[in-house]
Amino acid sequence: MDDIIHKGLKRKVVIVGAGLVGSTYAYSLSQSGLADEIVLIDRNEELVKGQVLDLVHGEAFVPTVSIREGSSEDYADAQLIVITAGSAQKPGETRLQLLKKNADIVGSIAGEVSRQGSKGVMLIVSNPVDVMTWVALKSSGWERGRVIGSGTVLDSARFRYLLAKHCGIDVHNVHAYILGEHGDSEFAAWSMTNVAGMVIDNYCPVCKKCSDWKSERTIIEQQVRESAYHIINAKGATHFAVGLAMVRITAAILRKQNSVMTVSVFLNGEFGLRDVCLSVPSIVTNTGVTRVIAGPLSDQEMKSLRHSAGIIKEAIDSL
Repeated sequence: MDDIIHKGLKRKVVIVGAGLVGSTYAYSLSQSGLADEIVLIDRNEELVKGQVLDLVHGEAFVPTVSIREGSSEDYADAQLIVITAGSAQKPGETRLQLLKKNADIVGSIAGEVSRQGSKGVMLIVSNPVDVMTWVALKSSGWERGRVIGSGTVLDSARFRYLLAKHCGIDVHNVHAYILGEHGDSEFAAWSMTNVAGMVIDNYCPVCKKCSDWKSERTIIEQQVRESAYHIINAKGATHFAVGLAMVRITAAILRKQNSVMTVSVFLNGEFGLRDVCLSVPSIVTNTGVTRVIAGPLSDQEMKSLRHSAGIIKEAIDSL
C-alpha cells in the first residue's frame, strides 16, 4: 500500500449514481470490509439522502465504515470512483440503444473527475458499458489502464454458474470467460474454459453428463447472452449480481490483488484491435489494468471478437 499512501489516496470509494445498481453496490461494499469510506453522489438529492440514511442505520451490523453523501470534491482523494449514473435499461431495449442518452452524462462526470485532480481509478458500470468506458477515457484524458468498465465480469460469472449447474460441480471449480461486448455480440471463449484443471474438451469425456455437448454449448452460451433480458422482463432491472461483481473488481483495486478479470479496457493493438473498449482477460490491481493478456483464441473466437469490436466501434462513431 506504500504507493497508495504516497499518492495521498485512501480506501475511499465514490459512487456516482444512487439508483438500484449504485445503492446495491454500496450495500454489498459496506459488508465487505474493503473500504474505509463510501461516498454517494446523485443529482436526485432526496434519493441519495434516503439511500445514505438507510445504509448508515445498518452500520452496527457491518465492519467499520463511514458512509455519507458527497460532492465532486470527493473525487480528489478517492482511490476508486464508480460511475453507475445514467438512464436505466427498459424492457425490450438493448444496451446499445442507451448510447446517446448516457454518453453525455458519463462524459460530463468523467471530465469533472479529471478536473478535480483525481489520482484514482474510474470504474464505469453505466450501459452500454463498453462505449461508456471509451467515452469516459476520452473525456478524462487519463491513461487507458485507469479507466475500466465492469465489462463481462458478471457475464463470465453467469457462464460459470451455468456450466457448474450443468456439470453438477461447485462453481469455484469452473474457470471460464465471456469476451467481447457486454451485450448481444458477447461470446464464450470455450478454448479458455477449464473444469477441475482440465480444458473443457478433455473434461467432457470424463464427465459423461450429456450425449450432445455441442448442442449443450450453444444452449448455455445463449442463456448467458439472454440472462439480463429475462431478469429485466421479470423484475425490471438487474442489480444484485452486478453489485457483487463490482465488489469483486473493487477488491482487486483496493487490495492490489493483480486479479485476472474480463473488464472492459481500451485496446491498443492487442488481438489486432485499436481504439475500442471491450472485455478481454486483463490484470486488475490498485492502478487499474496493468496488462491485457492477449492469449491465443480459436479462429472462430477471433472472428467473434472482431465482430464485437466492430459493433462497438460503429456505436462510438455514431456519437
